Amino acid sequence: MIITEFDRKNLDLRDQLADLLRLTWPEEYGTNATKEVDQLMEPDRIAVSALDGDTLIGFVGAIPQYGFTGWELHPLVVESTRRRNQIGTRLVTYIEKEVTSKGGITMYLGTDDLDHGTTLSYDNLFEHTFDKAQAIQNLKSHPYEFYEKLGYQIVGVIPDANGWNRPDIWMAKGLVPRPTT
Repeated sequence: MIITEFDRKNLDLRDQLADLLRLTWPEEYGTNATKEVDQLMEPDRIAVSALDGDTLIGFVGAIPQYGFTGWELHPLVVESTRRRNQIGTRLVTYIEKEVTSKGGITMYLGTDDLDHGTTLSYDNLFEHTFDKAQAIQNLKSHPYEFYEKLGYQIVGVIPDANGWNRPDIWMAKGLVPRPTT
């Protein structure tokens, strides 16, 4: 397996990415996966692939925000039978280096809780928001813990972002040391 810059001109790889998005998130990308891939390939974005031969087994993208100092990690996807093999970790590590080389100092992401995977989906997050975020518990292998292992921390939540009791959990990581004053 190799981690490398995504070959944006390779139509077969682009089709594989669309299929991977559809299979992983059918509700979100069922009919719009090809359009999403086109957006992921925009020239200002970073696109990274994990390849096993000619087969795409993982992808991570980054979108510049706030000029080029803050970047959104979107999306991270690994083929379901290949998860828990450090592919996601390697993809995130690679893209963080790419973002840093472009002047990025902060990476952030949203990780939706669509299926009651955390305790945040069982309460009104408009009340005592930060207390509840600090006391979060993982109920169904929600990916926020994966990102925590990589140094990301919860910086906020958007209550009911995806419907009633389906919050978006916002996480961020500083990519370079903070200057001392």
